[in-house]
Amino acid sequence: MDFEKVGTCIIINNKNFDRSTGRGPRNGTDRDAEALLKCFRNLGFDVTVHNDCSRAKMEAVLKEVSEQDHKNSACFTCILLSHGKEEGLIYGTDGLTSIKELAAHFRGDRCKTLVEKPKLFFIQACQETELDNSIQADSGFVNETDAQQHYKVPVEADFLFAYSTAPGCYSWQSPGTGSWFIQSLCDVLNEHGKSLDLIKILTRVNLRMARNFQSRTDDPDMSKQQIPSIASMLTKLLYFRK
Repeated sequence: MDFEKVGTCIIINNKNFDRSTGRGPRNGTDRDAEALLKCFRNLGFDVTVHNDCSRAKMEAVLKEVSEQDHKNSACFTCILLSHGKEEGLIYGTDGLTSIKELAAHFRGDRCKTLVEKPKLFFIQACQETELDNSIQADSGFVNETDAQQHYKVPVEADFLFAYSTAPGCYSWQSPGTGSWFIQSLCDVLNEHGKSLDLIKILTRVNLRMARNFQSRTDDPDMSKQQIPSIASMLTKLLYFRK
């Protein structure tokens, strides 16, 4: 993380939804947004919160950030707080949109100043393949025979997606205290964010979720526990700087 800045953190906090979506308000999400704002600022990020974003607004916010110059930043983080449906889809205030399409603005062939830098997506929401192209890296692979030889980096490299729950499962949230996942994430980051690498941090979040949380529900068909899932394409261990 030895860059001038740690990087930008965008939080999209969707609480209220159009009647046409059939989705009610996400009471408790403001607790999550507040905890995340403090946590990621403490890690050194420049944090911006966008509340109640439509599909078009979510797209516009992330596209604008992807077109900025990140050459002096070590990484990028996006946190999506919203209703979800099936795997890979999340609600704007006016309907569903694709997480993959939102993240695609930061692919190596579209956002050149974040090539070989971590692009982190944390998704708090309830919960399919494409061939990967390559993009030329700025830095060269140095060996004894050819110090100028270059290597290619897959455009999907260095992404990490941390989902609040496993595919096909429910994601629990308390109106009074916020979501299990985000509150656990902030607690572990506040305690270990400047000492452990990110995968170890997220593994501790999984452990905390597995051991410490159980829902209260009278519906026997609903899972009463929750385990997050991690999809990592990172190519290096990620430590936030002390």
